[in-house]
Amino acid sequence: MFRFPVLKAAATGVAAILALSACGAGSSTNSAGATETIKVGALAVPAGDMLKHVQRELAPKEGLTVEYKEFSDYNTPNPAVSDGDIDANLFQNTTFMETYNKASGKNLVSVGKVYLPPMALYSNGVATLDALPDGASVAIPNDPTNESRALKLLASKGLIEVTENPITLKDVKANPKNLKFTEIENASLPQALNDKDAAIVTLAFALPAGLSADKQLLVEGSDSAYYNVLAVKAEMKDDPRVQKLYKILTSQEMKDFIQTKFKGLVIPAS
Repeated sequence: MFRFPVLKAAATGVAAILALSACGAGSSTNSAGATETIKVGALAVPAGDMLKHVQRELAPKEGLTVEYKEFSDYNTPNPAVSDGDIDANLFQNTTFMETYNKASGKNLVSVGKVYLPPMALYSNGVATLDALPDGASVAIPNDPTNESRALKLLASKGLIEVTENPITLKDVKANPKNLKFTEIENASLPQALNDKDAAIVTLAFALPAGLSADKQLLVEGSDSAYYNVLAVKAEMKDDPRVQKLYKILTSQEMKDFIQTKFKGLVIPAS
């Protein structure tokens, strides 16, 4: 006769525990939804500055936590994504990414264009492109993607003539000014200006080196095919965190930040 109340009490206790457990799971889910985390790698400038702004000012309003990892060269951010050390990177154009995929057998994809870091021909001693002397020494990037891009930039102003899809100096068909080219690793190109008449430098290395617009003899325009993209593994492209980050990176708030921070030197994707 005393068992029924005991069983009833026990049942009531179990029900209460289950109810509390259910409430706890709901809170955990909501909490997780409010603090989704994505790990993103980039070079310090300009993408690192952009991601820090997203991290501090924009992502929290969207319920996203951005963990930013800084890289100092072009060679390591893609393997970091492929190996799962980070979820995405923001430093490269699609041509560079496709070259990496072909060489490594990996399958990174673009989520979409974010910004253009214009490549430019800089000089410490020459004031204008017309003043570049015959036989001038010019340093250019030594990786296939950026070397091709540099040759196309020079060809756009008739300094050289190249094949339809130039990759290396072997694809130069005519060099009327007899320019003397030296292929140099990207990060060292700003220093090459100390002993070269000019150097073609990507913005990621030009800005930290203090190279300003008044040293540019020639610069890419907004019609460039080399906008940098948010890159991920193929299976991550539709991940809600990735899509949320891309939406933030291409928002009007982000475009305003880019224009203000970089004073027109970086061009946001339209």
